[in-house]
Amino acid sequence: MAEYTMPDPVVRVTDVQELARDLVVIPNRQVQLVPNIGIIGGRDSVLVVETGMGPGNAEKVLEFAAGYAKGRRLFLTTTHFHPEHAFGAQTFAGEATFLVNQAQAEDLKVKGPGYLDMFRGLGEPVARQLEGVVAPAQPDVVYDRSYDLDLGGRVVQLRATGRAHSRGDQVVRVPDADVLFTGDLAEAGQFAIFPWFPPYDTDVSGTRWLSVMQRLAAEGAGVVVPGHGEVGGPRLLADVRDYLRLLRDETWIRRDSAVSEQTIVDERR
Repeated sequence: MAEYTMPDPVVRVTDVQELARDLVVIPNRQVQLVPNIGIIGGRDSVLVVETGMGPGNAEKVLEFAAGYAKGRRLFLTTTHFHPEHAFGAQTFAGEATFLVNQAQAEDLKVKGPGYLDMFRGLGEPVARQLEGVVAPAQPDVVYDRSYDLDLGGRVVQLRATGRAHSRGDQVVRVPDADVLFTGDLAEAGQFAIFPWFPPYDTDVSGTRWLSVMQRLAAEGAGVVVPGHGEVGGPRLLADVRDYLRLLRDETWIRRDSAVSEQTIVDERR
């Protein structure tokens, strides 16, 4: 069997989707390790959501954002610390104010170096995009649980969700446009990814993730921008919630049954 080669995780600033007035998404085009990237504008400032993996991708995002901003002040945030979402932040230094929640800032500092080594081992295409990253950039502004960013006539809500896909997940909500950026709490067209990577990271929690998705689905959003995959609507939040609930229930049934561990392993194959 031929060895699988990871596709080059390159952000391409093409087919940009306008979701609302002064709000666009650079789509990931279904490319692995490329996130959906948001550009949210107000009268005075523009917020960029996600950087892409490494300086090369981030340079393209920054160039597009600066042109889009047309002189407005730039801010940057990331939904969580994983490399394709946040490991281009160094490129924005001096150009944008980088802000995240406290738990994500700690993830960047504590887990970032380990993830950098781990992702470099995923193959030459990924390692090439991470060239020039010595350590993940640290944010300029750190908030605790919530932060309302006034862009001028538009307030964007940054909300830490608590431990789920990662310890420092946050969602970004644009209330006046009814748009929600979920990061990898929700992904379209694929199963939820559980980043259980000892010794680098063991903080993912399926039960807490389910609780987060129950809350997000109840709150709803007209437009949902997942971490990866096609932009959707509120059904996307409900689908992830329902999948996580099913996964929990089926796992607990097997945990509490009399079947052997080997039988459970064989069932997965």
